[in-house]
Amino acid sequence: MKLRKARISDVEAMMLLINSNAQEGLMLPRSRNMLYENIREFLLAEVDDQLVGVASLHILWSDLAEIRALAVATGYKRRGIGSQIVKTLEDEARELGIARVFALTYQPEFFKYCGYEEVNKEQMPQKVWNECINCIKFPNCDEIAVSKTL
Repeated sequence: MKLRKARISDVEAMMLLINSNAQEGLMLPRSRNMLYENIREFLLAEVDDQLVGVASLHILWSDLAEIRALAVATGYKRRGIGSQIVKTLEDEARELGIARVFALTYQPEFFKYCGYEEVNKEQMPQKVWNECINCIKFPNCDEIAVSKTL
């Protein structure tokens, strides 16, 4: 498996991978616009030049970042790809001097396996909710918040 930063030419494959996971109820869908606007945040996992995993590290504040849009292709799950993506994004956050990383997820057990703790999302900083207003689930968010101090 090879990890690399995303390029503009990856957007269609990223959207297909993310939204196929969303159709399975594993995560929220992402728009093409969101992927283009945030392309520099995304890390991709490839096997034999095929996209098998994706996620982004979204900086929210001086001490807080979110792991977003984590998806792994069917047939490649439970092979450590998601864990390696998360670890690499955590390393990037550490290099930037960020003290805490969180995620809003439907897969809290995966994140707990990666060392995250479930937290009350209502206690998350206001900054976190700025983007939620555009979500298809707003204001009835059913994602679970998890957090990790680095």
